[in-house]
Amino acid sequence: MSSSLHRTGVAGDPASPIHRLDPRAKIVGLAGITVVGVSTPLHAWPAFAACLVALAAIAGLARVGPGIVWSRVRVILPLVVFVAAFVPFVRGGPAVEVGPLSLSEAGLATFALVTAKAAIGAFSAVLLGATTSFSDILHGLERLRMPKLLTVIAAFMYRYVFVIVDEARRMRAALAARAYRPRHLGQVAAIGRLVTALFLRSYERGERVYLAMLARGYGGTMPRLAVLVFGRADVVFLAALALTLIPLRVAA
Repeated sequence: MSSSLHRTGVAGDPASPIHRLDPRAKIVGLAGITVVGVSTPLHAWPAFAACLVALAAIAGLARVGPGIVWSRVRVILPLVVFVAAFVPFVRGGPAVEVGPLSLSEAGLATFALVTAKAAIGAFSAVLLGATTSFSDILHGLERLRMPKLLTVIAAFMYRYVFVIVDEARRMRAALAARAYRPRHLGQVAAIGRLVTALFLRSYERGERVYLAMLARGYGGTMPRLAVLVFGRADVVFLAALALTLIPLRVAA
């Protein structure tokens, strides 16, 4: 059970109180932490600290270790920090001498602000994905009145991206079995034909799947085995976040 959940992106302890929360509570709570973080000015740094402490507490309760968080955050956070690191060198205004470097004070403030906000947003997204399966997130978004078209597109994309990846791997293996080893640009044309064939196969499979779903009574809504219930633990979770973060943000 745990290994199958891990393949869907869920990590930590599936029996933890965070994993058992209603998906709507986690979506609203973690999105609220992100909103507080990205809307806070730099001088109100206690709000940043409170957001990070709240996220660390959620990760601890869910038993999502630092290694798991870093393995997912490093996909986007280092890139944002790398880009923001150039701001102190190009922004004007009063400068601060750091050894042989002359850095802008306003640029340093911008770098710190971007880093803090990016860290809070990335950490929140990682914890949502680590404690909630993608299907549950979509179910929660549906119950939160997200446009149905968007959730249906996201559900089918998530379901069939793995099918397309497997098809691409088989086609790549077929090319390798036929000694395809591109060494100059003239041989790249085979890649174009592969992409075209992959598109046509994906389109045809999508048509067959859609017709099969219509034959089985599909009416635009996927059936759900479980019914979401907003319980006492969900209320306590959201209330704790609200009472902790909103006063700090208002005071800022």
